[in-house]
Amino acid sequence: MQEYSADYEAPSRLATLMELRAPLDWASLLYRAPQLAAAPRGDGRPVMLIPGYGTDELSMRPLGRYLQYLGYDVYDWAQGRNRGDVENDIQRVGQRTREIHDALGNAPLTLIGWSLGGVSAREAARLFEPYVREVITLGTPIIGGPKYTTVGRRFAEMANLDLDEFEKEVHARNSIGIRQPVTSIYSKSDGVVAWQASIDTYNKQARNIEVNSSHFGLGANGKVWYLIAKLLAGRVTTGKGVRVVD
Repeated sequence: MQEYSADYEAPSRLATLMELRAPLDWASLLYRAPQLAAAPRGDGRPVMLIPGYGTDELSMRPLGRYLQYLGYDVYDWAQGRNRGDVENDIQRVGQRTREIHDALGNAPLTLIGWSLGGVSAREAARLFEPYVREVITLGTPIIGGPKYTTVGRRFAEMANLDLDEFEKEVHARNSIGIRQPVTSIYSKSDGVVAWQASIDTYNKQARNIEVNSSHFGLGANGKVWYLIAKLLAGRVTTGKGVRVVD
């Protein structure tokens, strides 16, 4: 495989400081309430929610309740706080996905992962393919692993990682590809993950959809919730490329 390196940078300190706008994203749930109430109804399919680094199931519970309201069968990842143990998390997510799939009578799951949780979702989809229907990620560092994030250096020190070498490993994994439908929702205002690193350039069927949100607001943003509802209902028909959602 050829040498690989992306020419991106982690978000600036100013961009990270702008994460203080997250409460505005959360407030969007209120003024978008009529739109959210009128979103396409679900068909009862199972959906699993996977939280980001340093957070637990509570961070995605509001989204889960909304998806239950729409009619989906929602599960959390049942691992508690995401401590960045990616290799083991991938296996645990995959095993839980298989268990739910089998318990429901061969019903493949949709995996929705926020930030680092999206990495586990994507890899579980690749390694446990029969049990995963599709993947949706929110502000996930697809390219470079932690390298192009504001927590990259700290994460590397804790995990004893060489970020450049790990980036090559991530590229090799991504190059294998994912067969299922995959959507990356990202924001150029993300103050934690470089937005360029959230673009899936590996899978022909991938949809990369831009929204206006902070990183910490992506999982509780009215615009994002409505987009997820449309994605699950098959109402978003964009192919590969970037689309800004109003």
